[in-house]
Amino acid sequence: MSRIKRWINMHKKEFNADGTLKDEVRQQKLSNGAHPGAIDSYARRVKEEYDEWKHLDETDPEPWPIYTAYDFFTEQEKKEFNPDGSLRPEYVEYAQKIGISESALEQLEWRKKMEVDNYNKVSASHVEQGINFGAWLMRGRIEDSRTYVQRRQQMEQDLRNFEDVDSLPFDKDTSY
Repeated sequence: MSRIKRWINMHKKEFNADGTLKDEVRQQKLSNGAHPGAIDSYARRVKEEYDEWKHLDETDPEPWPIYTAYDFFTEQEKKEFNPDGSLRPEYVEYAQKIGISESALEQLEWRKKMEVDNYNKVSASHVEQGINFGAWLMRGRIEDSRTYVQRRQQMEQDLRNFEDVDSLPFDKDTSY
């Protein structure tokens, strides 16, 4: 998504899509007693920012990695489900062999399809605002994985200090 789309989203109440101050905003500011020179200065500064962001979009576009809901499936889910949330035939066969009912499998598939559909809807609505939802989620996952070791070490220290079990980030009986 472009920087300019984010700029437009941030300034859409006061500015047109071309970076100019809306006439009704200018009139409102004048009727509230703002000095015409101050209004012009404000409009000029924001327009310069618009022009700079537009230039950056043209000369140095931001990377926009595309993530799908499937990118956020666990390894186990990738063995069980297709990218659209439907169950893989080999998993259905296995599940039926171990006694999972057809209705349970249908429910499982329905939930996963709803999860994929929800991801797609949220992602699409964020694109309109200039936000890469998948990249945002992925950054969160990466950050969580980076801090896992530190959180585990802190928990071990907390246990040695007899901290309340409810305050620990993990179940103390979980092997890690």
